[in-house]
Order: sequence, then C-alpha cells, then structure tokens
Amino acid sequence: MNFFTKMAATAALTAGMAASTVAHAMDELNFGIISTESTQNLKTTWLPFLAEMEKHTGMKVKPFFASDYAGVIEGMRFGKVDVAWFGNKSAMEAVDRAGGEVFAQTVDSEGNPGYWSILITQSDNTDINSLEDVLKCDQSIDFGIGDPNSTSGFLVPTTFVFARNDVDPKECFKTVRNANHETNLLAVANGQVDVATNNTENWRRLELSKPEAITKIKEIWRSPLIPSDPLVWKKDLDEDAKQKVYTFIMTYGRLGTPEEVKAQRKILSDLQWAPFRPSSDAQLYPIRVLEITKNMAKTKASSMSEEEKTAKLKELEVEKAKYEGLMASVPQS
Repeated sequence: MNFFTKMAATAALTAGMAASTVAHAMDELNFGIISTESTQNLKTTWLPFLAEMEKHTGMKVKPFFASDYAGVIEGMRFGKVDVAWFGNKSAMEAVDRAGGEVFAQTVDSEGNPGYWSILITQSDNTDINSLEDVLKCDQSIDFGIGDPNSTSGFLVPTTFVFARNDVDPKECFKTVRNANHETNLLAVANGQVDVATNNTENWRRLELSKPEAITKIKEIWRSPLIPSDPLVWKKDLDEDAKQKVYTFIMTYGRLGTPEEVKAQRKILSDLQWAPFRPSSDAQLYPIRVLEITKNMAKTKASSMSEEEKTAKLKELEVEKAKYEGLMASVPQS
C-alpha cells in the first residue's frame, strides 16, 4: 500500500469514526499563527489555507494573531487557541506550558529537509563578512536578535554563535534588540541595525514580498539544519475535532481531482510548503538538547558558587543525556 492509498484509507476510517460519534462536535476552531512577519503579510498567505480548513472540516476556523510568539503560547494555555503553527522552540514551550501536542510537520516546498538560521548584514558592508567579524566584540555593532521563543531567531544563534564562543551579546554589541524575522531583515536593509538573525524560509518568503529589501542584504553565517516547523493542537481538544483536523492536514494537497490537488498545492506553496507529514513531540528532542546546551553555558558563566554550578551542570548533563538517548531510539517524525 503506497503513501497516497494509506492517506485515502486514513481519511475513510476517520470519516467513519466521526460519523459514529455522538453529535457533540465543536463548530468553531481557533488557529494560532506565530508572528514571524507583520499580521498583514501573514493574513495574505494564511487566510486562504484557513478557508480551506473551514471548508473541509465543516468548522468555522478563526485565525489567532498575537504581537509575539508568547501571545500564541498563552492563547493555547488559556483556551483561546486550539491548533497552531509554531517554530520548534515555541512548540516546546506550548507542549510544556500550554498542554500542547505536536501532530504534524511542515514540509519545505523545495524539498529541503528543514531550514537554517542565518546572520545577515548589509550587502555593501565591507567590514562584516563573517562570524569572526561579528564576534570582534568591540561594542560597535547594533545587533537584532529574534523573539525569545523563536528557534532560528533566538535559540539557535544563542547556542551556536554565543554560547559556543563564550560570548555575552550584551557585552559584545553596542545594542541588542528583539524583533520578528521580517522586522529584523528590514532593519538591516534600512541600516537601522548592523547584523541580525533570520532564517532561510523567511528570506525566501521576503524575496517575493519585499524583493527590494533582499537586494540590500547578505548572509554571513548559517547554522546546522533545523527540523521543519510543527503543527500543535491542544492535547485535550475534542476527539471529533482532532479527527477532522488530522484528516484535512494529512490529505490536503494529496487527495482530490488533479485540478483540486493543483489548487491546494498552490495555496501550500504560498506558505513555502508542500503537503504535511505526521509528527509527534519526539520532533522536539533536538531542540530540547539545544535548550539544555544553552542553559549549561549560561550556568558556567553565572555567578553561582562552584558547588552550585557543579550540581546544576550535573543535573543538566543527566537531562541532556536522556534526550540524546531518546533521539537515538525514538523516531522524530
């Protein structure tokens, strides 16, 4: 049985299960969207997809936007968000703090196995061409970092740029400010900051929406690969709603007439995605290891007593080893 046949079987099975369920189904679903860009830009690409979700599930689907990632996490925590698109770091926070559960993973429209965090500067900046130039730490650089709950904008550069090189950004740079990916990219393009974090997905998206800004920037550092973004639902979401959402997500862009599939894939491609694939909380194991590694570096640089440091580092090592073991033994998607 090939993948598409399996998806058709899954759709038929879940439809049958839904039909046999006592009529208590939800009629409205709140879908959270993290603030990687301006709300207007996000609406342009997301509203057509949410309209399709509404048509296929029979539930009214309402978008939930917030000014930062924490707003969507808190929205899920307090029952204002039922399903959401997160980055891996914010998904981890939603799982730990908001009763979330990963159930699907986005797939890059160009076939990439994930995406990369990058550092960018002005294309005509002759003084900054490499990570070494960024880390000269003479407090001459205005630096733009991402939302604290962003994987590529904050966690990955904090781990691989700063923690790995024993650098405190506040001591290294003239100023450090937090903003979303789009704001950071435009700030670099307009000369408001010298260097900022971003990622390859956002770069590609802004090539379409802000092509003039892209010509003004260049990439000077790229991270190791980051797993593609997850979709998360409330673990206690109504089971009938889960079945409808899961069937829609797993069959969208795969099942239907050739014309329907083509139209669906166009909507997905506007989000920079191909059809989704199943996933679970195991997708977050590598991100947990990164977070622990960052905390270990933070502990080493802290003002704790040596005894306190030793105890805390031992605790973190045990936790890190646990997730590294899980990464080796449990499928991550």
